[in-house]
Amino acid sequence: MDIRDVTSDDLDAVLDLRQRSFGLVPAAERERWRQAALPALAEGRYLGMFDGPRLVATSRLRPFTQWWHGKPQPLAGVAAVTVSPEDRGKGVGGRLMQATVERAVAFGDAVSALYPATTPLYRSAGYEHAGAQHRVTLPAEALRTIPPSGRVELRRMGPGDAAEVVSVLRRAHGAARASGPVSWDERTWALWLGREDDFLYLAPDGYVVYRWAGPDIEVDNLVAESEETARALWSLVGSASSMAEHVTANVAPDDPVLWLLRERSTEHIKQVRWMFRVLDVAAAVERRGYPAAVAGEAVVEVTDRLRAGNTGRWRLEFSGGAGAATPLGDSGESGAVLSINGLSALYAGIPAATLRRGGLMSGHERYDELLDTVFAAKPYMLDYF
Repeated sequence: MDIRDVTSDDLDAVLDLRQRSFGLVPAAERERWRQAALPALAEGRYLGMFDGPRLVATSRLRPFTQWWHGKPQPLAGVAAVTVSPEDRGKGVGGRLMQATVERAVAFGDAVSALYPATTPLYRSAGYEHAGAQHRVTLPAEALRTIPPSGRVELRRMGPGDAAEVVSVLRRAHGAARASGPVSWDERTWALWLGREDDFLYLAPDGYVVYRWAGPDIEVDNLVAESEETARALWSLVGSASSMAEHVTANVAPDDPVLWLLRERSTEHIKQVRWMFRVLDVAAAVERRGYPAAVAGEAVVEVTDRLRAGNTGRWRLEFSGGAGAATPLGDSGESGAVLSINGLSALYAGIPAATLRRGGLMSGHERYDELLDTVFAAKPYMLDYF
């Protein structure tokens, strides 16, 4: 079997494999799927494993921006990982993921994330559970009672507003010192903003994308930089309460809407877990944001069976909201010992005590408190991919 770039001639086979893995794509959506896939083909972001002419497996790399402590960096979003039913259990997925990691590194990405259908495959490729998409269900009436404060100019938006949405996300996630959320590129946002069944509104410092989901409302994205805009957008969604009983929304773990509600007691929250991987230790540490008030140094020892350049002892230095990782030799001070899975989870804010008790960290504990402080995060995503 060989791995090569998928071409437009392979799209029928890709769609067949996708449907065998994830379920049927409605006929009305197939052309939209093809159009969305074409740029990925041209950029070498769709990989296929072939047994002669037969397509056996696929993976796709989506170009995202991801924020960590409010600082954006490129992210390789791994999606559309499929293996033909008759070829499962033969090591195909492992080979494909190794090639996918290598391709992500070739694109210059230092970190990667995915939503797993199964944990063992991705854990064997160095990914570890890090965060979740938090889906909360609220009474629509509760949102309607959020009173707007001041006057916020809202207007309907469409594909031509893609650049403005990206700009809003950059400002809002940066100001909130958010960790984990992603943004599609402008080209993809233009596709999403062209969906006919969605309702889209834009403010100077926020936006909302929502739709009817049967008798209720589903909020795909609602991002606001200010209290006034958050009130205006949530109240707008709640205005459907004369017809809708519930609103299901993708939110941050500590989303302001949960504090804007007049009443709050029992909440129904579904977590869709995602996994994360550090691809390049030095670049990932340098590109991440950190608490500006914290300074210090730590030594960690990392093992990465797929990326030999990550294996070894590293000195991590933090100061003024910036970080750096410098490779060390074999001698000298010892510190925490982690697989790349453990380092990836640490990077995403999973506490050292959890990692030690979960078998992902060992070695000396002298730097644990500093590592907890600099990497502290509540990682989440609003988007599923």
